Amino acid sequence: MGFFKNKHVWITGASSGIGEALAMALAERGAWLILSARNETELNRVAAAAHAKGAAGITVQPLDLARHDDIPVVAEKVLKSVGKIDFLFNNGGISQRALALDTKLDVDKQLMNVNYFGTIALTKAVLPNMIMHHLGHIVTITSLTGKFGSPYRSSYAAAKHALHGFFDSLRAELANTPVQVTLVCPGFIRTNVSKNALTGDGKALGTMDEATGKGMDPARLAERILGSVEAGREEVYFGGKEVLGVYLKRFFPRYFSKLIKSAKVR
Repeated sequence: MGFFKNKHVWITGASSGIGEALAMALAERGAWLILSARNETELNRVAAAAHAKGAAGITVQPLDLARHDDIPVVAEKVLKSVGKIDFLFNNGGISQRALALDTKLDVDKQLMNVNYFGTIALTKAVLPNMIMHHLGHIVTITSLTGKFGSPYRSSYAAAKHALHGFFDSLRAELANTPVQVTLVCPGFIRTNVSKNALTGDGKALGTMDEATGKGMDPARLAERILGSVEAGREEVYFGGKEVLGVYLKRFFPRYFSKLIKSAKVR
């Protein structure tokens, strides 16, 4: 439990779902939390709960990952306040529930702007501080769709694939530094991700997917993520039977291609 104690941990997407679960688990471990998302009211709710669970300290910092020019300014403000970031959990993002042909290009761009460009913008803003202090661990929550494509997730999967390309490259570039990189690939997790997912015209879906509703409890996922980070894992997969897709795609690509066409992903 001492691994995260008094460490400064920045979590994006901290107002609900996986981010909130990570905040609770880290609070119990005595971490100092920096909580970011767009919804400041919900961030304050999470902060109050994290305080009750024993967080060493809490900074609430609203952040919109789509506003790329604001990110370095926000990062500078946070670093000036807390001094250093030991762990950055890139968790903020938005999903998709629409066929590629039904999705407007502006929606494709929005998914990339939030999920990919917003994530790497924050990483680039924080990384020099990590290198200067000779410490740091960047944990990026991608998705199993970062390893294989899925119907109704074309641009979401594209953004997650892009994250893998970026952070695999970054890990290699940081080989001679103490900074570590972990990619976390969840499958179906029981959060509001499907309710908030964008449809073809950019509106939220507003309903819970059956598969998502039956997914892993986010609190359980958070515990497994933290265990993987503590163990120094580079890439991990979590979920139910959907995790098998990673291995089917790798070793039996033609069989996987047939399987994914009829997979129940909504």
